[in-house]
Amino acid sequence: MHEREVRWRVRLLGTVCALVLAATFVAVAGVPDQPSGDAVGVIEGEDINVTGPMSVDVVGGQVKTILRSGSDVRVKSGQARISLVEGGQISICGPAHFSVLKAGGALTVALESGTIHARVLQTPALTFYTAQIQAQTVAIGDDPREILVGFENPGLMCIRTYRGAIRVEQQLSGQSVMVPQGEDVTLVNGQIDAMGSGAGHCNCELQVAKAAPMPRISGGEQPSARGSTNTQEETTEKGQVLSGEANTATSRAEKKEEPIYQVDMPPLTFDAKARVQPAPNPQLMAIVRRVRVRPTLIFHGSVEEEPVAKAVTPPPPIAATPKKVDAAPTRGSVMERVRSFFRRLWS
Repeated sequence: MHEREVRWRVRLLGTVCALVLAATFVAVAGVPDQPSGDAVGVIEGEDINVTGPMSVDVVGGQVKTILRSGSDVRVKSGQARISLVEGGQISICGPAHFSVLKAGGALTVALESGTIHARVLQTPALTFYTAQIQAQTVAIGDDPREILVGFENPGLMCIRTYRGAIRVEQQLSGQSVMVPQGEDVTLVNGQIDAMGSGAGHCNCELQVAKAAPMPRISGGEQPSARGSTNTQEETTEKGQVLSGEANTATSRAEKKEEPIYQVDMPPLTFDAKARVQPAPNPQLMAIVRRVRVRPTLIFHGSVEEEPVAKAVTPPPPIAATPKKVDAAPTRGSVMERVRSFFRRLWS
């Protein structure tokens, strides 16, 4: 009886182990691997909350949170930084709330509040979405793009272009405008027509991350741009070099301040009863061109007096010799003429 009981217990234990292994295999096989292409980058911050798709890894004794497509981020206070997989940087100044979506080499940031200062390389294509505005960055040549998009308050949106341009489109009306490089503008309640100067609004400094190994993304190898630690270091070094170039370009842009064009428009009116708002009168608009007047050219030196030519005395005119006129023959007396007349008459 004892030997049979031992055999029964051994069989029961083997069956239980087989069932546990099978359940574990099914559970692991049932969870699909997360694709490596949807990885956005590593986020760091003192007071942040991340929900949705993400992964956690430990690098150098520090826990790194990797954002993925669909992640929702809240920066409760202070600043946060995202080191993109492609090598760019995104700084977030809180309090802020946004979500990220990545597909096909394009990164979309749905911004609800806060300010974002981003610097990206040739990839990914970066687009910002708000409740009323769609803003898409535009690169100039092969240069990186550096822009700032944020909210001073729920009704005041800030857009600043450090490098590259940005196309702003109103999602409701479809109206769009291109904000060139080096501009700082604000939008009130998402109205492109009410675009004004944004100096002094939505300040957020860019935090450039130091060269650090990128944590291995689960679910496959990392993209070719981040294939190894050496590649990450080279990308970061290039990012630092680009930062120096950006400062040089900014200083050059500051030196080249002329000419400056300013458009003076009449006050805009809004009629809640009218379906179509009246357009501003173009005759009341004025374009002012500001230039810096150069100083008057002043020549220093002496002017030598030109010698006056001596007057040349013309030669005296040659007196004309009067021609000799033959004296007219002396006419005879009256009687001689009468005689001659009758002689010729009767001859």
